[in-house]
Amino acid sequence: MSTFTAMDIAASGLAAQRTRMAVVASNLANIHSTRDPEGAGPYRRREVVVEAQPIGSFGDLLSRELGGPSDALQAALRGVEVAAIRADEAAPLEVYDPGHPEADENGVVRLPNISVMREMADMMAASRMYEANLATLRAARDMAQGALEIGRS
Repeated sequence: MSTFTAMDIAASGLAAQRTRMAVVASNLANIHSTRDPEGAGPYRRREVVVEAQPIGSFGDLLSRELGGPSDALQAALRGVEVAAIRADEAAPLEVYDPGHPEADENGVVRLPNISVMREMADMMAASRMYEANLATLRAARDMAQGALEIGRS
């Protein structure tokens, strides 16, 4: 595995966690939104689905297993990607507030089912994963610089 492959994998992790933090921030910003962007109902909490990137064709995998060229290994090492951002299917919270402009005929307002505690925990986890990927990126950079220093000597 080359240093640049390690950097690519770490960069894909950075991008995925950056997306995850943006989605958490959006969830927190819309905690009191009674309408989603389409106007269909209360905002629904969003979740990021992260998956390993495709590992290549069957031929690449077979070649790697049989001790073939290292290109097959390079195809298998691609990092992660954001596969989807999906809406949570949890039922909205129903709060009795007859004075609210979005209240129905019974005085019930439907609000997003978003927990500040859960969102903050998700934000902290995404932040820690971002830091871990950044540390990996820095380590790969330092190894590449060390290799260049060996070449200068």
